[in-house]
Amino acid sequence: MSQEDPSGYPYQPFGAPYGEQPPPQHGYGYGYPPPRRDDGPSAGTIVSLVLNLFALVSCCNLLGLPGAILAGLALGKARTQPRTARTLVIWSWIMFGLGFVLTAGTFLFLGLAGYLDD
Repeated sequence: MSQEDPSGYPYQPFGAPYGEQPPPQHGYGYGYPPPRRDDGPSAGTIVSLVLNLFALVSCCNLLGLPGAILAGLALGKARTQPRTARTLVIWSWIMFGLGFVLTAGTFLFLGLAGYLDD
């Protein structure tokens, strides 16, 4: 049996000629698909919760409590309501920042006014 092509080429071409073949379909049949990006709480949510709790315990930052509560609520809503969770995390970071600024301002005022002198 001969593999000769009548045009003189020794082998028969494989598949459709160049330009007539559809492009390859990537991502199908090669294992599991990549995980979804909104599959749970983000690192920012967990960091916000930890920092708000740390600020509440170490610096007596009273705004750390509502910030920690907002971050905890965001952890609970991360899978079901991701937009609401993002908004809660933003407000948690705002509470942390505002509490930090107020605490630093209070210590600065007390130091400059002489209340912290011995």
